[in-house]
Amino acid sequence: MSTVTGTEGEDRSDYTQAESRQIRRRSLRLLGSLLSPVRANLILAASVLVVSTALRVLGPALIAYGIDTALPAVTERMDWMPTIGVVAVFILSAIGGAVLIGWYVVVTARLTQTIMLDLRMRIFRHTQLLSLEFHESYTSGRIISRQTSDLDSIRELLDGGLNELVSGLLYGGFTLIALLLLDWQSGIILVVMGVPLWLLMRWFYRRSQLVYRESRVVSAQVIVKFVETMTGIRAVKAFRREKRDDEDFGELASQYRDVNMRSIRLFGTFEPGLMAVAATTVALVLLWGGVRVAGIAGGGIEVGVLLAAVLYVRNFFSPLQEVAFFLNSYQSATAALEKVSGVLEEQPTVPDPTKPIDLWKARGHVRFDGVEFGYGEDRTILPDFTLDIAAGQTVALVGTTGAGKSTLAKLVSRFYDPTRGHVTLDDVDLRDLHPKDLRRAIVMVTQEAYLFSGSVADNIAFGKPEATFEEVQAAARAVGADEFIRALPDGYDTDVNKRGGRVSAGQRQLISFARAFLADPAVLILDEATASLDMPSERLIQDALQHLLADRTAIIIAHRLSTVAIADRVLVMEHGRIVEDDTPEALIAGTGRFAKLHEAWRETLV
Repeated sequence: MSTVTGTEGEDRSDYTQAESRQIRRRSLRLLGSLLSPVRANLILAASVLVVSTALRVLGPALIAYGIDTALPAVTERMDWMPTIGVVAVFILSAIGGAVLIGWYVVVTARLTQTIMLDLRMRIFRHTQLLSLEFHESYTSGRIISRQTSDLDSIRELLDGGLNELVSGLLYGGFTLIALLLLDWQSGIILVVMGVPLWLLMRWFYRRSQLVYRESRVVSAQVIVKFVETMTGIRAVKAFRREKRDDEDFGELASQYRDVNMRSIRLFGTFEPGLMAVAATTVALVLLWGGVRVAGIAGGGIEVGVLLAAVLYVRNFFSPLQEVAFFLNSYQSATAALEKVSGVLEEQPTVPDPTKPIDLWKARGHVRFDGVEFGYGEDRTILPDFTLDIAAGQTVALVGTTGAGKSTLAKLVSRFYDPTRGHVTLDDVDLRDLHPKDLRRAIVMVTQEAYLFSGSVADNIAFGKPEATFEEVQAAARAVGADEFIRALPDGYDTDVNKRGGRVSAGQRQLISFARAFLADPAVLILDEATASLDMPSERLIQDALQHLLADRTAIIIAHRLSTVAIADRVLVMEHGRIVEDDTPEALIAGTGRFAKLHEAWRETLV
């Protein structure tokens, strides 16, 4: 994994030189991998651009020939052939250049869309493959920023900015060559004036690089704040945070405005400077050319050549403004590419096995053998954990918050790997188990029952897309969800909207139960899965749980002791260790921690 990653470095603008070099290399690797598959189209686009630019540059030279040669032929000898020839060549070159430019636009547009499709799919595919650790530290707003504003910046660069740069530089180079061939003295004046031009461009590039990197950082913070506020709008309203969030967002928006204003002022300084250099160059060429036309010094020069020289100088500077616009797009896109490449450089902390072991039919025997795990070097959750859960056994985990219950569940699901020791399923280390067998054998239902946009039936079949409608209905009936689903406006075809907006929290949880049971795992983990159910809903699901957990291993994490009662075995955890382990009845009859918890729970029911 790289030192400066997407999660560590994306909200900074104060990179060290070594970090900046590393980021540039990372971004160039990504850019190279994107351009490699479209190399043939790139060569085609470059060839079309070279020919079209050469045709465009012919114009002033043809004008010079027309004034100095074709026009005297008409006035002196009534010979119209040179005039007809130069007009014909001028028209053909103009039409040919226009056609080729149109072709170039089509080719580059196709290139841009191909590259953007590749990049967009890479981000989506890669972020899905990354481990849970990445997603728990990388906010949804930042991921959305990668897929939206950052990709838009890169698209703008490829769509217009890069075309403007390549076209501008090529046109400027061809113009300088044509000017040197036509009148080398005017060409020398242009070359000399290139020194202040280079200094101006260098100053603009360096300043804009800092401004645009800061702009991308602040832009990402604005998006993150907006997404997080809208995602957590219920909490915002519950705690009356609207005013405070308005102030926070307003401060970020003001920072974004200020950095954009600095960018505008920067360009406002650059453009007049560019105009001043261009005007001075034209004036010098015109002055020296006038002296030479008059025959005072420097050798003779025709009026047509002088006019062509002035036109070439003006043409040389005209695309430089486009180059400046490119620098705008380039700085923004470079900062965006840095962040996108940072995400794509992230490596899963839970990698797929190199030689996976197939487990076609899992029994559900789970074992922790000397497991140590922590979310950081200074935060050990399970110090030395050993546990054996027999196949088909229902185990309930209880204990105070932070005891390690959910961590245990995440290790069984292989959302994380232990720092030391082994977690096995049917004596196969989860790190060696084939991913398809792991996901088929182990399913977790969490407290947050997330529903995706689509119908209720689609959500139930999420883990088994090939399931028939009858199987979906059977799963819903098994968990007691069929009755309320049929009562929805369109029954099983009801669109639940984002986050299940048309169903209650308890109903969402029942749908997630149906989803898990349809997947038919060997090991089912319920992590506070009944916490959002009301008492009638909880009673409704107790009978279903008794039946559905009978033939599979189940790990239940719950604070409600009514849910714990269906377990074969209860584990009481404290500080990452098991302090009590027995049947619910035996622990209730004792004097330990579970007995006290149970007594306190019974008192709340009185």
